[in-house]
Amino acid sequence: MHTLLLMVLCAALHCASSDSHQDADIETLMDNVLVLRVPHSPGTRFHVPLICGEAHQNQPVFWKKNGKIPRPPLEGNQVSVLVEEMDAGNYSCHLSPDGQYLNHTLVLVRLNPDNMSVILEESDSGEGHIQCSGHNYNGSFHCGWTRQPSRSRAAVLLVRAERNSVEIPCELDADGSGVSCQDAKCIFEEERHRISVTVYIHSVSRLEGYTTAFYLRDIVRPEHLPNLSYSEGGLFTWDNPDSWQKPCSFFSLEFEVLVVYHEETCDAAGKQHFTQEIEVNNYTVSVKNKKYVFCVRARDKHTQGPWGDWSHYVVKKHKTNH
Repeated sequence: MHTLLLMVLCAALHCASSDSHQDADIETLMDNVLVLRVPHSPGTRFHVPLICGEAHQNQPVFWKKNGKIPRPPLEGNQVSVLVEEMDAGNYSCHLSPDGQYLNHTLVLVRLNPDNMSVILEESDSGEGHIQCSGHNYNGSFHCGWTRQPSRSRAAVLLVRAERNSVEIPCELDADGSGVSCQDAKCIFEEERHRISVTVYIHSVSRLEGYTTAFYLRDIVRPEHLPNLSYSEGGLFTWDNPDSWQKPCSFFSLEFEVLVVYHEETCDAAGKQHFTQEIEVNNYTVSVKNKKYVFCVRARDKHTQGPWGDWSHYVVKKHKTNH
């Protein structure tokens, strides 16, 4: 009796697994792309309904998965495909097994909840999976990301950027590792809403979505400071970046100066003479050493956002260069 009850229970569980399409969470991400949200557990099986198109209702329709005829074959304008765990794919419909292409639907699988990131690396700086920066407040910014070595062929499917539900146009980098966007917001207007950037990227059938949100004032990093020059007596002068907004009285910069030993670099200074923050475009160095490196970088004085990259000048006994 116990054996019979156990067999009935196992059969019921198997049927529940096979018919789990009733609990499937399916959403349309974009034209011809369906996303199946599944729990992170082994043995998941869901049925996904597909339709070739209303125009092909009375035509003989044959389906392929990733360019190959599945076993058993799928025929008809409307079909149901079984997705087991992450084994989804691109389903195309044709007039015959080798006939004219009619339509397609890309089925991707996304974990629910989406708490396991395997496609993109998280930055060491703590900025998350997406790092964004801009050189000024004209609304132009760039966001980048790094794929895990094991997912180097992962493809970006969609990038959505918006502020206060208004879409921001973006253009994907050629290598798919970043995106350049242009917000039309007035640079003299106070920011009341954050910019949100979401990147959908897939590796084979696995889809992951990454989102970051920020104010421009939090990501603006001034470019290198041009015309860094040295005069006898230790006087250094420089200009604001050409890309920085004017007037300077409204878009003020502050500078960090750093003097390090000649064998050191600005970013990895372990033996610096000193560091100081100033608000003018010149500084006089008074050190006994005849060989040293002068470093300077800038940030927005009012928002005190991130520092820009270092500009440097190498001072030697008989000559200087930068």
